[in-house]
Amino acid sequence: MTEKNFGLDGFVLKSIAMVAMLIDHMGAVLFPQYLGMRMIGRIAFPIYCFLLVEGAMHTSDIRKYELRLFLFALVSELPFDLAFQGTIDFNHQNVFFTLLLGVIGIDLAQRWKSKLNTILIFIILVIVAEFLRTDYGGSGIVFIFFYYLLYQKKVIKQLAFVLENYLLYGSGVQIYASFAVLPMLLYNGKKGPSLKYVFYVFYPAHLLILYLISRVMWYQ
Repeated sequence: MTEKNFGLDGFVLKSIAMVAMLIDHMGAVLFPQYLGMRMIGRIAFPIYCFLLVEGAMHTSDIRKYELRLFLFALVSELPFDLAFQGTIDFNHQNVFFTLLLGVIGIDLAQRWKSKLNTILIFIILVIVAEFLRTDYGGSGIVFIFFYYLLYQKKVIKQLAFVLENYLLYGSGVQIYASFAVLPMLLYNGKKGPSLKYVFYVFYPAHLLILYLISRVMWYQ
């Protein structure tokens, strides 16, 4: 086996993130008494941020990428509200909006190439994420920003993420997100099988199913 083939491809990383996210959301919606499920789930978002930057840097049409994220952000909002709020509540937006803002930032940074412009763009997007109250808010944009800024630095960007995570969240449950660096360091740069719509559809679908299960459990 060559070094190029060693490690985890994008498909495997997405699968790890998807399973971790499912465990996390099961804990949040169905079993809030089991904190361990939320701890496991913390690794999902940083992996998605990492792969988002990889996708944005390799896509042949970043505008289609943005449109896809926007459409699934809209589709996911109702299941997101129902699962976590039990009702329609547009005061807190789902994670697709955070990822969309991140890709818009990368898009603009690629067009207006200067470090100062890049920093200003992402500062504005942090403010927008906080204003819209997207999932993970401004901190999510910060993670995406550093993964983009340190794109070529495989180890340094992961160390930067651990430091960011600690500085932003201290000793709370989110600190367990730092364990996400372990599978990400094994990333071999390969895309793997292309099942992108499975991962997109999974997000609103599993939230809707969890909501329905929670309603059944509540009535029993």
